[in-house]
Amino acid sequence: MKTDLKDVTILILLRLDSIQRLENVVAVTDSLCTYFDTHINLVEASSFNSGMVKRLINKKINYQFIEDKDPILYKTRHFNSMMQDVTTPYIAIWDADVVVDQKAVFESITMLRNHTADVAYPYNGKCYNTSEILRTLFLKRKNIRTLYRHTDKMDLFHNRLLNGGAVFADREKYISAGMENEKHYGWGDDDFDRFYRFERLGFSIHRVDTCLFHLSHPRAQNSSFSSSIQKKTSSNERFKTESSSKQEILDKFSCLQ
Repeated sequence: MKTDLKDVTILILLRLDSIQRLENVVAVTDSLCTYFDTHINLVEASSFNSGMVKRLINKKINYQFIEDKDPILYKTRHFNSMMQDVTTPYIAIWDADVVVDQKAVFESITMLRNHTADVAYPYNGKCYNTSEILRTLFLKRKNIRTLYRHTDKMDLFHNRLLNGGAVFADREKYISAGMENEKHYGWGDDDFDRFYRFERLGFSIHRVDTCLFHLSHPRAQNSSFSSSIQKKTSSNERFKTESSSKQEILDKFSCLQ
């Protein structure tokens, strides 16, 4: 029996740049549809619509293709645009390549429903990057226990605790925090920026004591900083947010409320 998450909208943004990405997003969305009765809004933003994603994903998913000829995927702007269609009380920002234990998802949303937390991460900050072999094994077995049994064969995705990949939030709280900071253009520090705003605004943040898994794929243009200038700009913006007061953050993002 599926867990009732009809009060949640899961937002997924996709730029299809490899066959692995396609396989991953199908596996990730299939997993979510298998275990949860929820709303999934998937936006594919690219210069060309092959139609492959729409044909392969679960028909219950709200799929939209947006023509985007910018070689840099403007994640923050796309997610803010996607938020305009959300009416559920809770939202989730979800990476197209990540999977997590269903129990962690249920714990996260339970904390929000009970008003014990304003924001909930279904993992403890540790994200393991699967090898191609383990990714293929997961795609075949479709069981996350397969990944848990082989964590000793994986590397951490980052050497610091992460704040992206999968995050649940009270929709009104998320909006009051400014949603996504569009000063971050392309791949960058937007996840950390968002987390620092949650902290500075005094939100109650919950983390589930389990890990997240990132299904490996080729590292294309939108999986790293495209230039030293982009890296510096994103890092500077993250630092500004980290060093801001609660009032400064409210003033900066008040136009979005």
